[in-house]
This record gives sequence, C-alpha cells and structure tokens, in this order.
Amino acid sequence: MVLEAEGGGGSASGGSDLARGVGALKTFQKQINALLADFESGAAGKSKVAAQEVSRGSFSGTNMAFAEADGFFTQYNRVHSALTSLSRSLSDQIELMSIGVHAADVGYNNVEEELRARFHTIQARLEEERKAQEQREKKPGDKGGEPDAPRQNDTGGTGEWG
Repeated sequence: MVLEAEGGGGSASGGSDLARGVGALKTFQKQINALLADFESGAAGKSKVAAQEVSRGSFSGTNMAFAEADGFFTQYNRVHSALTSLSRSLSDQIELMSIGVHAADVGYNNVEEELRARFHTIQARLEEERKAQEQREKKPGDKGGEPDAPRQNDTGGTGEWG
C-alpha cells in the first residue's frame, strides 16, 4: 500500500496532515486486521501449519533402511519448521504493526499497559530471532539452512534410459 505524500502542516479545510495521517493509519490497521484474520483462519494459519506433521514411517515403514526416505523426511521437517517459524513471525509482525498504529492514533501514553507490554514482548522476540538468524548465517561452513544442491553425478542410474 502506498500513501501519497502531501505537503504542509495544515490544509484549507482546517485539518492537519497529522489528522489525515491518523485516518490513513486507521485504514491501514483495518486492512492489517483483516489480513491477520484471513491469514490465521486459512491454510497458512499458525495452528494449521504447526499441526501438519508427517512421520518417518509414512515414507517407507518405520524400521526399513531407506536413505532417500530418511533424507526426504529430514528435509520435510526442516521446511515444515521454517514455514511454522515464518507463520509465527508474520503473525507477530502484523500484530506489532497493529499495536503501533493504535498507539499512533491514541498516543503512546494512552495505550493500555498490557498492550504496551505485549508490544515490547513481541519486539524483543523478533529481535532475538533476527540475531539468531544472523548468527546462523555467520557460522563458517554452514549454509544457514539452505537445502543441499541436487546431485550432479554420472555414476547413478542405467544407461538404457537415455
């Protein structure tokens, strides 16, 4: 969403740019709240994503040695964890923005103490997650959770398949 910039500190109708800005923030907050409601109730909602798990036995039985199934299961769990984390992070960021818009509307001093505490809790958690991700990316020799590149060998398979 792009808001057009307007100049000056006031307008001919007596309203200030700040008052118009608060109106725009309220509209933005309504859009965020609608997005959050759609997101949480949809297939990508935090609870629905977290509930989708596949057991190792789903790929080849529980006690069979099958390296490809083990690898697929490992990658599935890695991706599932990343999606769950992304869903939680998006939800937190949207809630953080909603609280910020509310605070801009009513003034920080007029925001309930519980809502202020929630804002700071979410902000601290997001900052911790950001720092943890930066540390994972800085580890030497670590790909930072990137999937392995596809194998590029000529020794596997049969020749008659082309």
